[in-house]
Amino acid sequence: MAKASSGSVATSATSIRSILKPTSVLGRRKVQDEEDLEITENPSKRRKVLFDDIRNVTYEVSGRTMEQVKFEVRTALEEHLRGSDGQYDMLKEMFSQNKKQYVPPTPNDEQDAPQPQELQIYIMALTSCMPVLKDKACNGLVKAILNSSWLGRDETFVKAFTHFLAALVSAQGSYLSPVLAMLVDKFSLGRPSAWSAPGYPEVPREVMRDRLHSSLRYMLQMFPAAKSVLETLLDSKFPFTDESTRAHMAYIHNLFRVKDYVPDIQDDILDLILNRVVKIDSQMQVDLEDMDDDVTAGVLYALRGTPRASSDWEDEDVDDSDTESVDSDDPGYDEGAARIKTVKESVEKMDAALDTLFQFYTPHFVNPGSDKAFDTFTVILREFDQIVLPTYKSRHTQFLIFHFAQLHERLTDAFCGQLIATAFQGNTPNVLKQAAAAYLASFVARGAHVPRDLVRSIFRLLMIHLEQYRKKYEPVCRGPDLKRFHPYYSLLQATLYIFCFRWQDLVLSAPECVDPEDAASYIGQELTWIGDIGRDLSIQIFGKLNPLKVCAPVIVEEFARLAHRLNFMYVYPLVEANKRIRLTQFLSSTYSTGGALRDAGYEGQEESFHQLDPYFPFDPYQLPISKRWLVGDYVQWKAIPGLNADDDEDSDDMEDEGDEELEVIEGTATDSELDD
Repeated sequence: MAKASSGSVATSATSIRSILKPTSVLGRRKVQDEEDLEITENPSKRRKVLFDDIRNVTYEVSGRTMEQVKFEVRTALEEHLRGSDGQYDMLKEMFSQNKKQYVPPTPNDEQDAPQPQELQIYIMALTSCMPVLKDKACNGLVKAILNSSWLGRDETFVKAFTHFLAALVSAQGSYLSPVLAMLVDKFSLGRPSAWSAPGYPEVPREVMRDRLHSSLRYMLQMFPAAKSVLETLLDSKFPFTDESTRAHMAYIHNLFRVKDYVPDIQDDILDLILNRVVKIDSQMQVDLEDMDDDVTAGVLYALRGTPRASSDWEDEDVDDSDTESVDSDDPGYDEGAARIKTVKESVEKMDAALDTLFQFYTPHFVNPGSDKAFDTFTVILREFDQIVLPTYKSRHTQFLIFHFAQLHERLTDAFCGQLIATAFQGNTPNVLKQAAAAYLASFVARGAHVPRDLVRSIFRLLMIHLEQYRKKYEPVCRGPDLKRFHPYYSLLQATLYIFCFRWQDLVLSAPECVDPEDAASYIGQELTWIGDIGRDLSIQIFGKLNPLKVCAPVIVEEFARLAHRLNFMYVYPLVEANKRIRLTQFLSSTYSTGGALRDAGYEGQEESFHQLDPYFPFDPYQLPISKRWLVGDYVQWKAIPGLNADDDEDSDDMEDEGDEELEVIEGTATDSELDD
């Protein structure tokens, strides 16, 4: 009946033969008359007509009309439901094997596979058979179709495939998640070979993405429930940390595309990207700290050469074969080389991702004092507060806000105000208070565009809160105890850190012989400092809490040198006396219940275990590519000539380019440049 209704094909033209033949009839073609053989031998005589089922136009391909193919497909599905799988399996194999190169048949061969252009007619036939295809028993065929190659074909095929996806979800809503998952899975594709289809010209990456997002956008318009499903999938499908930089960058760029046409979830997308970048960042820092010097040097050597721009990671001619995983069971497996490779890839991911984020946000700050810029900054500030600040030892991600917060006074005030509120609010967990204090001190110390008045105001503010802590803790203090008085010590260390970097901004007046551009000219002069910071800080340092014993030795030593040579304060006797004090004898756990001051359980721990880390979050940023955004933003540490006999020739500026590159890796493995 279907053949009779087609009407558009004369029976004398060529035999109507289904590709979905029963397996039993496969094999060599029997001898046919000369006319049939001539048609088979000369493909140019085949009737190849395009079709458009949406506009109800009847077409035929290779001698089969649209109606005939629909009949064949419907028959295969119905027989499958009745338990006969011969034609159904061949239909499923057609889509499972669709990436294989098409080989034209010889005159004596059966043609048991469709030509590349003919697969479209089966997609459209299946679309018309959706009432049968939606049956659960046809899940295998649906899965094969969803996994088939469709983005690398022509535009008409992509439209037909998108129409099929919409019809599938309309017929059976449970297919919404698998369909969206298939689309999101393609966000990580970077090489044309991943989406190309045999028999078609290579499709450029941007064309592929246009097609992909056009289909996804159509699904979102058709099905309101798709938005919430998509949001979950974007998170779950994000590449794992051990996947290639190419996959990460492809996924991130596709996320930016989604953000443009789904504005309701744009904040969630930005949060997702930053959250994954922070995870890579913190893990990379842990890996670097665990490495010995030889492995760190190996990472440095692996990163030498011309850095790739973030966009280069998606270029078709970039070889990322070295990002393939290494099997630890391989006889030639080298654990050291594997660690170097892992950290190198993490550095490259971090660098490319942050460079992309800088590129994305920068256009919003063309006029940094505008409301538009401030609105964008509030997004960055919210992400920092919720994602970056609670992350222990995030190493690079925070430099997004470090850069943009310095573009205008309004943005600087907003950032500092948020940190102050977090650091000193009573209901904030102590760990966040201490992190906020470290960020505040590091921003003030390292921010090249932070104005002098703000440096002074924040220094005074820290002194006020230090005094409040001192009055609270001293009555119950028997000696220095990091565990019990951690907020006080972390705040005082932050204060010392600011002094070491910005002491010139704290000088109210100096003799005429002092050259403001020459730090060495201040040494030994009678300087007037703002307010009574010398007296106030002396009260803290020489108090019962004895903070110089608990603060990081590298910061204490630098402060002691500066304070002495600038006639600000003399603390060396206290530093020497502290060398004879063991912090384990003052641990709070030993006397909180009235017990003895000493506890043998802590005897084996080193003193450094009970001292603060010299961690300040805006310590050197040295990622090779993305550091270009921070040029001019950063106060580099410079030793003052004449401060110490051994420091006369020490200066970061005197290092050559090769030495600076060495700091790229070593800087990420240490917590403070004050170690130099």
